[in-house]
Amino acid sequence: MRERIQLAALMTPVAILFAAFFLLPLAQLVVIGGSGKLGWSAYLAVFTETRYLKSFSATIALSVTVTIFTLLVSGIAGVFLERNRFRGRTLLTAMLTLPLAFPGVVIGFMVIMLAGRQGLVPDITDLLFGERLVFAYSMAGLFMGYVYFSIPRTILTVMAAAEKLDPRLEEAARSLGANSFMVVRDVILPALKPAFLAAGAICFATSMGAFGTAFTLATRINVVPMVIYTEFTLQANVAMAAALSFVLGGITWAALAFARSLSGSSVAASG
Repeated sequence: MRERIQLAALMTPVAILFAAFFLLPLAQLVVIGGSGKLGWSAYLAVFTETRYLKSFSATIALSVTVTIFTLLVSGIAGVFLERNRFRGRTLLTAMLTLPLAFPGVVIGFMVIMLAGRQGLVPDITDLLFGERLVFAYSMAGLFMGYVYFSIPRTILTVMAAAEKLDPRLEEAARSLGANSFMVVRDVILPALKPAFLAAGAICFATSMGAFGTAFTLATRINVVPMVIYTEFTLQANVAMAAALSFVLGGITWAALAFARSLSGSSVAASG
């Protein structure tokens, strides 16, 4: 009985903070979403009105593409950096994780300097082909920015998981006749699956809700965070902005929960 009282005393402040800073604001957001001209139909309008549906479709497609590309690059680079020691490895790892220090707005400006109207890529294509290639203010530019700030988070997760891999399992597979491709497919990838799922879910959720980079490059970009911003500031449609925000949060939460259910709590093939 005494232990239960102590546990309740310890958990009460946590419960109060959780309710004050999460449950109550979330409940208020839901109520606001149903308080506009459309009423509770605003949540249905998210999936039936063309502009909102297109925005969610584009955002999900972009986030999935960013996640796949980031996992591919970070998986190869992370395992390589963890398995190999060479001069400049520390510096290279630091450079790959440098974007963690930059907010989304700064990354957006970096994309503009690279592929904007006066950027490096247009200058090079103009010199080579006589035509300036500008893509910073499109989905391609946003894709580049999202990948840029997603790789550091993912590569650190992969490196941490690769450190726990037992090399004896790979040696055993090779002794049984497995080639390099089979070792990667049957030993390394299954062992890194929980890390890939966790990092991929975070990458997807971050790409779904990222605003700073999209705001910087938002000339022709129709992603959900920008639609929410437009509804809230330009249209003064607070209810619709709240409904869009709640649905966006629900999608990202579902992705995180699904990845957690698949990844489990342990890393396979660890020593």
